[in-house]
Amino acid sequence: MTELHLLKPNQYGYSAGEEDILEQISLPLNHCNVPSKLLASLGYQQNPILLEIDGLHLWYPALHELLQKAGNYEQRAKNFINFMSQHFHLSCVDESVNEKTDPPPRPKLNYRRLVLGWLFDSDNEQGAAWRSWVESRFGLLTCFHKVSLHGPDTSEYLDFRKVCSRATYNTNELYAQLDLLYFFCQQELRLRYLGTEHLTLFRGCREQAEYRINGENVKLFNNLSSFTTDPESALRFGSKVFAVSVPLYKIVYFDSLLPCSLQGEQEFMVLGGLYRVDSHTL
Repeated sequence: MTELHLLKPNQYGYSAGEEDILEQISLPLNHCNVPSKLLASLGYQQNPILLEIDGLHLWYPALHELLQKAGNYEQRAKNFINFMSQHFHLSCVDESVNEKTDPPPRPKLNYRRLVLGWLFDSDNEQGAAWRSWVESRFGLLTCFHKVSLHGPDTSEYLDFRKVCSRATYNTNELYAQLDLLYFFCQQELRLRYLGTEHLTLFRGCREQAEYRINGENVKLFNNLSSFTTDPESALRFGSKVFAVSVPLYKIVYFDSLLPCSLQGEQEFMVLGGLYRVDSHTL
């Protein structure tokens, strides 16, 4: 059973300016153990607590056991990939399709296709599927996808939701696949960074920090954003590079998590919200 962490009000209070922003970027409901508003806050960045998607330990005890038994990363990764393939039938071919008379079926998206799609272009359909999953599981609204999205009542947001629907149509429990990918990611981070709560990551942006809250430079990041451990690589996102202290719990994927995925950019996919940032000079 997961130990419950008691929230201390003095650690997680919001200033008036911060609360106004949090109201605009968080949904009232999510499927995790931390309220959306708190998860997106500066208080959570400074004092993170365990973040878990609801029910994973109860629904997938076999995966938890497989990862615990493995003695090294290679075995854990192999066990994870095999479990995902078997549980979600990812390697199965639809034998009911007649190759002579039926058109080829639409390739089904799976977690690996989503990872590759995001790494190529986070504003494509795969990126929309990722951001839709973040909205569902963590209650963090998408602020940008190809264009700025100014809240769920706008035409731009409605167009975004249509893209999400196309991306997730006819898939094998795509959100559940991403749930387990996040679970595996968190298991690996705990093992690779023992005793560590934060990683310093870098993000390039086109503009300076938007806000000053309690005398600190604060930036609002999209509900899912790419960061890197290499400040020079961060320049591909924009010429203003920021160093950000990111809680491990807010990392949903990193480029060396799965074997045979694209590596070399030291890329981390991070849940968004408000973050204290420091300008980094190269």
